[in-house]
Amino acid sequence: MTLMQIDQIQQAAYQPRQVFDPEALAELAASIKEKGVLQPLLVRKVGEKHELIAGERRWRAARLAGLTEVPVILKNFDDLEALEIAIIENLQREDLNPVEEAVAYQKLLEQGVSQEGIARALGKGRSTVANALRLLTLPQKALDALEQKLITAGHARAILALPEEDRLWALEQILTKGLNVRDAEALKRERPDKTRAPKEVPERTFKSIELELARHIGTKVRIAGKDKGKIELSYHSQEELERLLELLGYQN
Repeated sequence: MTLMQIDQIQQAAYQPRQVFDPEALAELAASIKEKGVLQPLLVRKVGEKHELIAGERRWRAARLAGLTEVPVILKNFDDLEALEIAIIENLQREDLNPVEEAVAYQKLLEQGVSQEGIARALGKGRSTVANALRLLTLPQKALDALEQKLITAGHARAILALPEEDRLWALEQILTKGLNVRDAEALKRERPDKTRAPKEVPERTFKSIELELARHIGTKVRIAGKDKGKIELSYHSQEELERLLELLGYQN
């Protein structure tokens, strides 16, 4: 362990934790101002600076308390090792919200770590990791609500159990009605019954058909008979007859 200038330490781009409670951070800063940083930060050298691997909350609070140097442990880690340690430290402390946890797993997958590898490293079941990753398929509004603690991971799983087109509707129901997880799991969007027999369409009269057909072909039409009969088209010149024949598809 050694002391290091705080301005020589920079935040890691892959830091899984993104949300820090301002009140809790202020409380920690007050404690650090009185007693100092009791647990060293874990860092690695990157270029001329040092990148923070674990202990970002303490690092932020120390800066807030006005400290110029903090205790650190310097280790040589590659990107994947640094990411794994940052995630494990936060998960062991239960500092990550469900969205941050899922994003952290996704970053590990992008580094080539399998779901089984993530589960093994964290001491979790593979299904736990898979279920966490599924949260990332939620609509963005639902992810925001989960990150802001407006809904729980249980609510989120209930939303995911619904068809994709119903998920924003379900989120709205949960938020506006204050549904608990059990109520959310029972949500089912009512849809018109497509199997229901269509309403009977009133039968058109022959008179209405005659008028419609007359407007369509541009001459008087007469329909005679009911189940059997004939359709009469009127014409008043050779030219009109030719026009009607052409309209009916007849060609000499």
